[in-house]
Amino acid sequence: MINALATEVLKARRSRVPWVTALAFTVAAAVGGLFMFILQNQDRARSLGLLGTKAALVGGEADWPTYFSFLAQTTAVGGMLVFGLVLVWLFGREFSQNTVKDLLALPTARTTIVAAKFVMALVWCLILSVQLVLLGLLIGTVLGLPGWTADVVVSGVAMIAAVAVMTVLLATPIALAASVGRGYLPGVGVMMTAVFCAQVVAALGYGQYFPWSVPALFSGLAGADRVSPGPLGVLLVVLVGTAGVAATALWWRNADQDR
Repeated sequence: MINALATEVLKARRSRVPWVTALAFTVAAAVGGLFMFILQNQDRARSLGLLGTKAALVGGEADWPTYFSFLAQTTAVGGMLVFGLVLVWLFGREFSQNTVKDLLALPTARTTIVAAKFVMALVWCLILSVQLVLLGLLIGTVLGLPGWTADVVVSGVAMIAAVAVMTVLLATPIALAASVGRGYLPGVGVMMTAVFCAQVVAALGYGQYFPWSVPALFSGLAGADRVSPGPLGVLLVVLVGTAGVAATALWWRNADQDR
């Protein structure tokens, strides 16, 4: 397991994908900071061309709770895309670059290889979430956002962490799609379908029963009037994550690699 995990770390170190994902979360934190700046200084934002002359922002305050909420919502939606990209790359690259046969020829169990990839994905995605939180704290401090208390910070960071873990669990079927489809495109297709369906189902009011809508509901993205996912929604997320890991490991163990 240690050798398999070390191999995945080495692959990531030699790739540009980690830098792309880190850039994506950096932009997300910066965009949140820009929104907070506009909410703080709407007149100045208009003078700088950041806000239309007749436009006005409503429904939010430039403070720490709002900023943490925005970061959690970004993790729920953007995280599905970025975390999905991580899993697509970890699993799909072996087929797209024709390295899967060499990998499976090693004296390492196939399930161990899959486990190493999922551990790598989890650590990678959690590091991105930590980066988002740290950048958010830095940007919020620079902007001088009001409302800083220990309770606000703890609850805000806890929400981001919970949303990140749920999003990683929901991304596991993407690994299965990239494996069964033997490449990047099937994984990307499943990822985009999940994001689209999550938005539609949440808008229809049934998001608490659709696992991929749960992180957005939990973060408050769908609005305060939407039903909270509750224990049932969290349970569905855990079941999807468990099924995704188990199905991927089962496929890798039994599938014939004939090409």
